[in-house]
Amino acid sequence: MSERKNWTHNGRDGVGNFRVRRVDLEDVETDPNGVDYIRDDVRAGGAVADTGATAGERAKEIERSIQENRENVKRLARRDDAGSH
Repeated sequence: MSERKNWTHNGRDGVGNFRVRRVDLEDVETDPNGVDYIRDDVRAGGAVADTGATAGERAKEIERSIQENRENVKRLARRDDAGSH
């Protein structure tokens, strides 16, 4: 019987954590090539984790945008349902 090799799976490292580059986005934004740096990382790995002090604030903004989008979709769906009868 062959030995089972311990391969990583689904973009995870040997410990089981996702391989996501962790950076402080505020520091990267001050770099003249920072936007390109992040863009290349997202293309290659799919994500970049913000480790800066204001990382939570950006998450709150994203959460508000998601909630607003859900409300807009529900409102438009109700309007379409009312108009189709």
